[in-house]
Amino acid sequence: MEAAPGTPAFAHPPGTEPFRRRVRAWISANVPPGLTADGPPAAHDGGPGEDPGAARAAYGGLGEAPGPRAAAYAEWERRLLDAGLVCPAWPRRYGGAGLGVPEVLVLEEECARAGVPRIGRGAGELVVGPVLLAHGTEEQRARLLPGIRTGRDTYCQAYSEPSHGSDPASVETRGTVAGDEIVISGRKTWVHGARRAGRALVLCRTGPAAGRHRGLSCVVVRLAEGNGTRVRPVRSADGSADLCEVVFDGARAALRDVVGGPGGGWPVVMTALAHQRAGRAAAALTGLEAAFQDLVRQAQKAGRTRDPLVRGQLAEAYTRLALLRRAVADPPAAGAPGAGAAVVGLMRAEYRRRFGEIALAVTGAAGLLGPGPGEEDDPAGRWQRLFLSGRGDTIGDGTGEVLRDIIAERLLGLPAERSPAGSGAGVPDGRR
Repeated sequence: MEAAPGTPAFAHPPGTEPFRRRVRAWISANVPPGLTADGPPAAHDGGPGEDPGAARAAYGGLGEAPGPRAAAYAEWERRLLDAGLVCPAWPRRYGGAGLGVPEVLVLEEECARAGVPRIGRGAGELVVGPVLLAHGTEEQRARLLPGIRTGRDTYCQAYSEPSHGSDPASVETRGTVAGDEIVISGRKTWVHGARRAGRALVLCRTGPAAGRHRGLSCVVVRLAEGNGTRVRPVRSADGSADLCEVVFDGARAALRDVVGGPGGGWPVVMTALAHQRAGRAAAALTGLEAAFQDLVRQAQKAGRTRDPLVRGQLAEAYTRLALLRRAVADPPAAGAPGAGAAVVGLMRAEYRRRFGEIALAVTGAAGLLGPGPGEEDDPAGRWQRLFLSGRGDTIGDGTGEVLRDIIAERLLGLPAERSPAGSGAGVPDGRR
């Protein structure tokens, strides 16, 4: 994205300038009148303390934009859909544009530059869609992908459980086949965005527990009290309640909604975790860069950039963020799926945690105070929320220890670290 005068700029993905010019011209020619003036912010990270999927879901369906400009947003969404720029990384045959990660970053940047939303579909776009493309049947793709793309169907992921959040191979949620249906019973926790989602990709055990990685299934389940599901929000340290506990009490799904087939859930969830780590980093990047530039401006305004310690902290944040951008655009290659995504996911989580610490150090005592009533947009409260939410980020896409195990074993070829539960590489995720 383009930096404001006096703030640092980040290098654009190499070789993307012709595509950038085409996207910029397309946006200029297609933005409906009244879309940008006094509209909601275009950043997709949801602010520095929020989950990017939450911000994307705010623009999830036709006519959902707030205020009198709903018609302009609906028209903008229609034009993006027609151009394949909703779910743009999906193949053209499924309604996308077949863009690579560098091109998607350019699209994000140009939408932010123009002050318009790059309408996204959260977990449905970033995780469930790629899972269906990799492991679903053609019937499942034809039936489920259009609902994600149009925003009709919204998704969350339900893997973690209260007793073993970081070990999906130990799930206790049961899936029992009954005729042409599967009946789900169990409890999931740390589920992002379940209150907004109409469907969940649920990991359950349909075979013997002794099989661990075998006998697992990933099922698309409708979230509704009438279908035996209950959603309870869990309030986080930063005051948000985007995490949820979901209880499945005899929830039913059709057998045709088992992705990868009964017992084929382990490779499905591994693919899902890889896309989640890489997708969240890519989706957050534009917002993270905007937050960094905002902090630099705030430090300049307060005269703190003359302090050598502050200058060093800002330089550290810029360096980390520039490296994250490079890793997102060109993740490390690996023989085993998901290892490159582990690098990107670890870098994103550790950057957000460290940037929260730097933001409070730069803003000083004011940053320790949260916003008062009616002051949710207060800058000091913003940095405090970032600091608090960043602590949880280092377990959100898999603990740092687990991700380092994946990097060591799958990228560096080091011997697997054994534990009573098995190899660290078999314990790939944390909070969902």
